[in-house]
Amino acid sequence: MHAQAQPLDNTQAGDTKPGRVVRLYTPPATITGKLWNWRYLILRRLTQFGILAMFFGTARYGWEVAGRPLLSGNLSASEFMGVIPMADPFAVLQQLLTLHVLDKEVLIGAAIILGFYALIGGRSFCGWVCPVNLITDAAAWLRAKLRVPDFCNLSRSVRMWALILSLALSALLGVAAFEWVSPISMLHREVVFGAGLGLTAILGIFLFDLLVVKHGWCGHLCPLGAFYCLAGCATQLRVRFDDSTCTRCVECVRVCPEPHVLNFKQAADKGMVTSGDCTNCGRCITICPEDSLSFDLKPLIKQHNLNASQQARRPA
Repeated sequence: MHAQAQPLDNTQAGDTKPGRVVRLYTPPATITGKLWNWRYLILRRLTQFGILAMFFGTARYGWEVAGRPLLSGNLSASEFMGVIPMADPFAVLQQLLTLHVLDKEVLIGAAIILGFYALIGGRSFCGWVCPVNLITDAAAWLRAKLRVPDFCNLSRSVRMWALILSLALSALLGVAAFEWVSPISMLHREVVFGAGLGLTAILGIFLFDLLVVKHGWCGHLCPLGAFYCLAGCATQLRVRFDDSTCTRCVECVRVCPEPHVLNFKQAADKGMVTSGDCTNCGRCITICPEDSLSFDLKPLIKQHNLNASQQARRPA
């Protein structure tokens, strides 16, 4: 699985520990190995297409379970099996700032979704649910193949300013500002209901990510991603980091859509990736040649890292 070992450039990797040997990632040769390496990508795509299929089937063909609609509504507000309300908490926050009175079910739905992502999912909406992720991943793949350089530098803080602007405009104009122009909502309506400007908006995002800035929309502009970043700071599902086995090959940084979250010194100190910007996409986990990264629950990480460190010190 590993390529030839190479000496570590400690300056580049941000590590001062001597004696480490870098082992670079080599893709598996077998179909079984490839499928295992693609496991999180496959699960993410199944989740994204599955959610779209449930919305589409319910809207177009009246899919039901026990006589109740399977998944009605849209990504802003929906209902699962006619029982569980769900609502985008960022959209609801914008609506509250317009001083409109919202139904109790909408508020409950927003609390359910916010609670899930704050306590369990983190910013996983961006990598596991959002349909725009399919487009931005395609642009990133083509960009890498064509070796397209960045056209300009764009700060990741822009999306936080976009978040603030969305909330301010909602309060000033009396409408949910981002919902009016959201390409996420546009694409969802286009796919499910066949109406709107979804394809035009998505083409713009694809070209922006391909030709202007790498991971431009999700990583630099999207206010919804910034919102879930704030929620993700409290999440209990984390990428655990085993410093005792990591060689700082930085393969994980190369594939991460939010590479700044992989701060090795901070991760070594905390035993995990702590940034709320992490989308829990799993790319770093599957590409790590030393299996130093894995999904884990925050309360268990310290003990699991201790066990791994003890195991690594045992003689072969």
